[in-house]
Amino acid sequence: MATRLVQINMKARNDSALGGFWAAVLGWEVSSEGPGVTNLEPEGFVYPDPVAVCIDLVMSAEPKTVKNRVHLDLGTTSAAHQAALVARLKELGATPVDIGQGDVPWTVLADPEGNEFCVLEPRPIYLDTGPIAAVVVDCGDPRVMARFWSEAMDWTLHEVTDDTARLRSAAGVGPYLEFVRTPDAKVGWNRVHLDVRPYPDDNLEAEAARLRALGATPVDLGRSDIPWKVFTDPEGNEFCLLTPA
Repeated sequence: MATRLVQINMKARNDSALGGFWAAVLGWEVSSEGPGVTNLEPEGFVYPDPVAVCIDLVMSAEPKTVKNRVHLDLGTTSAAHQAALVARLKELGATPVDIGQGDVPWTVLADPEGNEFCVLEPRPIYLDTGPIAAVVVDCGDPRVMARFWSEAMDWTLHEVTDDTARLRSAAGVGPYLEFVRTPDAKVGWNRVHLDVRPYPDDNLEAEAARLRALGATPVDLGRSDIPWKVFTDPEGNEFCLLTPA
């Protein structure tokens, strides 16, 4: 049994408008599974496929009050590409933000609802990832996170140090999942979280039990009308275990 990262879930005051922004950023298609939910995936994509980690935007009235602990890094192929992409993103409604990054070669921006993301300088490791180079999670201990997530999913652990851990799909395609040490404490429910999904022949309850044994903590939302399960990882980051597919 194993899971794999299939999408990120992002809260939005206006899921349709924010979905339109991110679709334009990534060049992806927009769809909806119902009111208040906007789904983004590459054109011609057959879900789920490790070549991409999709985005679900879900309407929420909760205001954004702190820096997100999960964000996207966008890849570029040259200095000119980076500069052109940053300029285009600003035209789409992104704004520069200072999160204490200092003098770095990448550019930190926020989308129209204030969600931070980075436009990276060219890095060879990200040349074949697609527009999203990495899904990045702030953490206190990358080694602890690497241990849990490399066992929770069938993704391959490529690097782990005291400051960074990096995983990628078992197929060696799509974006990386990275855990980066930061001094910030987690405050409240993460506005952006990971969604993982078991394989078609797996059993949801058995997979939930396996994750609990690895150190995941169940979260009781007080609802019986949802087919998925909510957990937190060893550092308290919420994630959803979706039904097998």
